Amino acid sequence: MTAEGDLLQYRLVAIPGDGVGPDVVAAAKRVMAAAGARFGFGVEWHDILVGGAGIDAYGMPIRPDDLAACAVSDAVLLGAVGGPKWDDPTAAVRPEQALFAMRGGLGLFANLRPVSVHPALVPASPLRPELLDGVDMLIVRELTGGLYFGERSEAAGPAGARAAHDVLPYSEPEIARVARLAFELARGRRKRLTSVDKANVLATSRLWRTVVHEIAVEYPDVALDDRLVDACAMQIVRAPASFDVLVTENLFGDILSDEASVLAGSLGMLPSASVGSRRTAHGLHGLYEPIHGSAPDIAGRDLANPIGTILSVAMLLRWSLGRADAADAVEGAVSDALDAGYRTGDIWPRSAAAADACTRVGTVAMTDAIVARVGAGAGSAAAPPDAGTPMVEPPVDDLDVGTTVATAQLPGLL
Repeated sequence: MTAEGDLLQYRLVAIPGDGVGPDVVAAAKRVMAAAGARFGFGVEWHDILVGGAGIDAYGMPIRPDDLAACAVSDAVLLGAVGGPKWDDPTAAVRPEQALFAMRGGLGLFANLRPVSVHPALVPASPLRPELLDGVDMLIVRELTGGLYFGERSEAAGPAGARAAHDVLPYSEPEIARVARLAFELARGRRKRLTSVDKANVLATSRLWRTVVHEIAVEYPDVALDDRLVDACAMQIVRAPASFDVLVTENLFGDILSDEASVLAGSLGMLPSASVGSRRTAHGLHGLYEPIHGSAPDIAGRDLANPIGTILSVAMLLRWSLGRADAADAVEGAVSDALDAGYRTGDIWPRSAAAADACTRVGTVAMTDAIVARVGAGAGSAAAPPDAGTPMVEPPVDDLDVGTTVATAQLPGLL
């Protein structure tokens, strides 16, 4: 952060990335500007090419200098990476390798995915309305261990007898740090934590369960229960409101959080934050992104839902910049825009009756609606925009960023 006169200036890195990434990041920047104008701060953006765009420009998904820029920023905003152009599984470099470099290089060991259902979007969800009442969960996914970072061998041998393997490693410190974060988060919510594992089969899950229960002694005010991952997957669609905070390992968290996103009606609705233990002058350093993919088929067509990215900005404001005032305003503006009936195609109501009360908009017009409400104040009667074309507190660590970008050796997984 810097200051120009009396105006606070936050330093943020923007990674538009691939596909719809540039569309939704542009929308999020507009919302951030509106929040800054209302609450008296500015943002100095530093844009970098990462993912497929980085491969095309530099031959690598992320450069050491770009990772260094992320490390010295107040926070990072990411759109999306990847797409069919770079999908060759045998390629030495792939867009998703940039995510691993950032998670490891920036010490981002936990991914936080809040899942809630806005009442106005219940008609867009595939679940029965009565199942969605009271849904408000937070999934905490361990992000730098497990299968995605274990030893592996690619398929080898003659056809008909080929074999491959992936090793699933976890250490006690890796489990303990994410478990403590989850307990702290649960303590600040409804004081219920569900630990998800496969302890009836996997040795790493038995270690996971042991460590989580040992740490639970430090949090007697938080109720802990264990859930096998298959049973948890079923419960998410049968009784999603029964969950408060869930904590789980990398692979399980990847799958369960995508499953839970369906509750909200669309992948385009949900934000996420990847954080570690490093702090800036204002809060936790982190990387913020919507949970959706790059959707190259709709890139540049004013069709992408920007809300997941805009709500990621709200998380960034709250967690990394300490601006709860601005975060509340952004979240309130999104809610008000939805209450006013603005819908992108992915959240269009399933029933004709519900659709009659809605206005179909694209990326730009949805952003217009939210920006107007951020500027005017949530709950105000902001003038409707043109609908457009229907449609725990350690010091800041020094990072050795120069040694963390061996991206060609990283697996191309999310």
